[in-house]
Amino acid sequence: MKKILIANRGEIACRVMRAAKKLGIATVAVYSEADRHSLHTRMADEAVHIGPSASAESYLVMAKIVDACEKTGADAVHPGYGFLSENAAFRRLLDEKGITFIGPSASAIEAMGDKISSKKLAMEAGVATIPGHLGVIQDAQEAVTIAREIGYPVMIKASAGGGGKGMRIAHNDAEAKVGWSSAASEGMSFFGDDRVFIEKFIEQPRHIEIQVMADAHGNAFWLNERECSIQRRNQKVVEEAPSPFLNPETRKAMGDQAVALCQAVGYASAGTVEFVVGKNRDFYFLEMNTRLQVEHPVTEMITGIDLAEWMIRVARGEKIPWKQEEIPLKGWAMESRLYAENPYRSFLPSSGRLTKFRPPKQGKHVRVDTGVFEGGEVTMFYDPMIAKLVTWGKDRNKAAKRMGEALDSFLIRGCGHNIDFLNAVVRHPRFLSGNFTTSFIDEAFPEGFNGAPMSDADCHLFAAAAACIERTERALFQAQPDVQGLVVTVAGEEPVSMTVSRQPGILLVEPQLGAPLEVAESYRPGDPLATFEVGGEKHHFQIERLAEGFELAKGGVRRRVLVRSPRVHELGTLLPEKAPPDLSRYLIAQMPGLVLAVDAAVGDEVVIGDTLLVLEAMKMENIMTAERDGVVKVVNVSQGDTVEANAVLMEFE
Repeated sequence: MKKILIANRGEIACRVMRAAKKLGIATVAVYSEADRHSLHTRMADEAVHIGPSASAESYLVMAKIVDACEKTGADAVHPGYGFLSENAAFRRLLDEKGITFIGPSASAIEAMGDKISSKKLAMEAGVATIPGHLGVIQDAQEAVTIAREIGYPVMIKASAGGGGKGMRIAHNDAEAKVGWSSAASEGMSFFGDDRVFIEKFIEQPRHIEIQVMADAHGNAFWLNERECSIQRRNQKVVEEAPSPFLNPETRKAMGDQAVALCQAVGYASAGTVEFVVGKNRDFYFLEMNTRLQVEHPVTEMITGIDLAEWMIRVARGEKIPWKQEEIPLKGWAMESRLYAENPYRSFLPSSGRLTKFRPPKQGKHVRVDTGVFEGGEVTMFYDPMIAKLVTWGKDRNKAAKRMGEALDSFLIRGCGHNIDFLNAVVRHPRFLSGNFTTSFIDEAFPEGFNGAPMSDADCHLFAAAAACIERTERALFQAQPDVQGLVVTVAGEEPVSMTVSRQPGILLVEPQLGAPLEVAESYRPGDPLATFEVGGEKHHFQIERLAEGFELAKGGVRRRVLVRSPRVHELGTLLPEKAPPDLSRYLIAQMPGLVLAVDAAVGDEVVIGDTLLVLEAMKMENIMTAERDGVVKVVNVSQGDTVEANAVLMEFE
């Protein structure tokens, strides 16, 4: 194996390139028009353009990948995850061309890619499976009959589903009928397969998966587990290894069954066997992912094993040298998925140029996997992942604390991001207790995300930080007395009078009420990040400068803070508040995207809830509905148009 083509993009392409270079193997990148200047094309030894931005015309076209191999002389392909990574036909095509596929055999991909056949194979291999009916359900009435036999609640699933698509929970006959119809429809729409099956829904479930690695010499091993229960709409958000729920006995039982399944299908590569685990640690097979997982870094952090490197080694025929009992479990690791989305607006996807992209300092305790860079663009064409942030600690508490600190100091500007949300999750008391299920996010944020709650201690720190920032910046432009009186207002809180005085190496903040704070003076005027040390503990703040005051963010809390002299504060209380503009007459694009359908024309009468337009952005279809009754006055777009965020799409009378 002399040259590997990575048939993917973004952070996984960059990750595989690093592994290949460790082994002295040259790399080839493929890229679409949108990725012409991306990080993975810069890292590769060679780069080949394979078509337009849409993945259906570039990364998903097998012939273009093969053609790129032939042009560059690449003798192997690593598929990464997504795209063609679990496509048995792609594996067979490469086999025909004499090109090594860095992954399992076509038969293993095929066997594990179908939920019904994979469960039957798992049962034959002695793997625990969820009670259910694995035959194809023909209609809604049959779904009701079988659901009653199994006993509610049940999970209705599309056989070819994945990523949360084609899955419904039913608690009664009516929900079973609707669930069967929806699962079949989504299965056909997203995967071209409308087969549906039903199984028992496990209450208080946790999603825990076992990482496996096997070679072509008959060796197969489990590399501990990953806890993946922190999910939103069946998509993983925060992962960790090991799980805070498993004991050694359950871990070994799950690992042994995962290996048995590998051996049953002749598996050779890295893979993941996913389980649902009940409240009594009963576990049941869900599915097997025949590829590298997004969350693989947490396994690497606790074992020291480079999974991407060993995928390459196994593909070129090497024998895995370790024994099962030699695989370590060192400390604790957590991963947060940073997405280009706005959690304050129902997690709408975002895009744009990264005017600032400054990850926290990396080392043995902090790792960042990314495919972007400062000045680069996050486009609307692909998955909105910006980066994966991974932290390690000797125990779970240390790993979580490092994660919070790293999130506080991860600076992203130019597009929306979910750092505040991730910060709120990893600092939530239930998360820190380890007592959670896959329903954690719905239960912790039942009204959606509006920021983490602000404690009295947070309010005190935010006010002190803003006062120190203001005091330091003003000192650059005008002579300041040693003691400066200020009135600080944290949004939603009462104004606080305080003085800030400079003493050797510190700023002394003295609020009118409360204890004085000695703040280590390390802030540099103009920086978007500030670190203040108070009582020996460091606090990282992100700073947005506003027309007046600052917007500070820390620990999932984001607040506007005004810092005024006493006289200006007094005058400010007399100013009337400006009313926001009335935008109810307009349909406005919440994100950049492609117009898939326009369902209203000029002159149409619409009522609240009517579908007006469908906008696609970052692999998601967003249905835009009327928020008021009215008559369509203007339509500014047509099907196939590309629109920018905040564009006016329609106007109403």
